[in-house]
Amino acid sequence: MSVPSVLVFVARRLGAMVVLMLLLSFGVFSLTYLAPGDAVDALLGGRNSTPELVNSLREEYHLNDPFLTQYWIWAREALQFDFGDSTRTTLPVTDEITIRLGASVFLAVYAYLLTVLFGVIPGIVAALKRHRALDRALVAGAVVTLSTPPFVLGILMLYLFAVLMPMFPAAGKGEGFVDMLWHLTLPAVTLSLTIAAFMLRHTRASMITVLDQDYVTFARARGLARSRVLRHYLLRNALIPVITVSGVLLSYFVTGAVLVETTFSLGGLGELLVRSAQDSDLPMIQGLTLLIAAVIVLANLLTDLTYMAIDPRIRYEGRT
Repeated sequence: MSVPSVLVFVARRLGAMVVLMLLLSFGVFSLTYLAPGDAVDALLGGRNSTPELVNSLREEYHLNDPFLTQYWIWAREALQFDFGDSTRTTLPVTDEITIRLGASVFLAVYAYLLTVLFGVIPGIVAALKRHRALDRALVAGAVVTLSTPPFVLGILMLYLFAVLMPMFPAAGKGEGFVDMLWHLTLPAVTLSLTIAAFMLRHTRASMITVLDQDYVTFARARGLARSRVLRHYLLRNALIPVITVSGVLLSYFVTGAVLVETTFSLGGLGELLVRSAQDSDLPMIQGLTLLIAAVIVLANLLTDLTYMAIDPRIRYEGRT
């Protein structure tokens, strides 16, 4: 695919992302009015109300203005990463998110890499060894892992590798790259195992489908090297559906680690989101929801660009 075609595709997707984020931001802002009671009640966050405090909140959040005017002011400030102050801690929402973002991103990337290691690679091996003992063992292990909730895996990991064999810390996120790598190993393994089991089965099914294609049989009949058949014929075609799933999983790793973060007391974004929902911390919920939406949209764009890198035959000129 030519460079201009790639640029046109990226420009179209970025334009669609802007429109989608505008729609999502409008929906997120509308939470203020969808919450039970008056908008001031949601912003009070359980604090005792006084006439002075109510008037202050109405002025701070422009609640006396028309709805669309309120949204415009809020969206303009959100573009500057200003979501107001948390009603629970009274600290700026952006500061609260920034403090916790590093641990969640580190955990997400770490778990994603482990998912590839524990899911995609064994899935390829299982497909190449299908109907043999190794294939059956890998599939059986994946079924057992898929049937186990993440928090149960987390407790098991804590017992085995933090209590019985104290190789890793039981809680905390650490400081610095090496220390974080050590502290977040158990949480990352716990977060990745269930998804890796799903990826193993998905990769295996995709590989088997490609293995049964006529062009693979023809390539083998021509006497091509096994490594070349695997690299040029099998992986390029079989990994496209896998990439589709992995792009969605990357966003899950950033935002879906609520139980794992709670089990290991990491203090990340997932734990912050749950606590904010429990305390009706509306500004924090709005900021986190927009962040989650942005991660998901960017992950989808990254997935499509990866398609193009793996299989240049895919054409996007007609897509938006």
